[in-house]
Amino acid sequence: MPIDITESALAATIDHAILKPQLTRAEVDAELAIAAEWGVFSVCVRPSDIAHAVRRLEGTGVAVGTVIGFPHGTTSSAAKVAELRRAHEDGASEFDMVVNIGALRSGFDDVVRDDIAAVVASAAGRITKVILETSYLDDAQIALGSRLTEAAGASFVKTSTGFAGGGATVPHVRLMRASVGPAVQVKASGGVRGLDTALEMIEAGATRLGTSASATILGELRARLAGAQASAATDDSSY
Repeated sequence: MPIDITESALAATIDHAILKPQLTRAEVDAELAIAAEWGVFSVCVRPSDIAHAVRRLEGTGVAVGTVIGFPHGTTSSAAKVAELRRAHEDGASEFDMVVNIGALRSGFDDVVRDDIAAVVASAAGRITKVILETSYLDDAQIALGSRLTEAAGASFVKTSTGFAGGGATVPHVRLMRASVGPAVQVKASGGVRGLDTALEMIEAGATRLGTSASATILGELRARLAGAQASAATDDSSY
């Protein structure tokens, strides 16, 4: 795939995921160091790691986000709101909430919309992303979930938690992009582990990528750009 993006521009699309439940504090710190080294947009950490991540990343320019109602989305709206408020108190600036997946699949549109709207309201203008968990949904449900996300005032619609199998696909990202207006962005998450996949998601309409493979993706880009520059220099040489 042709490369038409700078390293800094690609890094600015990445939310570095640090969400595995088994991670130790030392392993979390190693991931935070990766995020800082590569200058990604943000980390997305477990709620219990927010305050620590904010302290560790101070001065790096890397934002700290977290998850709400993760990974199943089945907690009450009141619980999600309380979780977000505590997350904000701890220093998180972005919030990735899981939609009530069962309600969406049941056709309970008002329940889904009102659940999202409650979280968006508690975020008070801060970025809220709504995870649909697309591997559990058909195309009609993905499109509907995207429209309900927009109706509820969220900033992003997002594909996946990364914990339900499957993950982001190009067709799903395109469908989500086509289902919302320009004010709502799309985040591709789950299975984005290499440069080509990342570029495909961006081409399909994603403006943010959720991945734990930031170093791999950005390292591949750095190597390819260096190779392209070396090739161009060789081509321009005169003998």
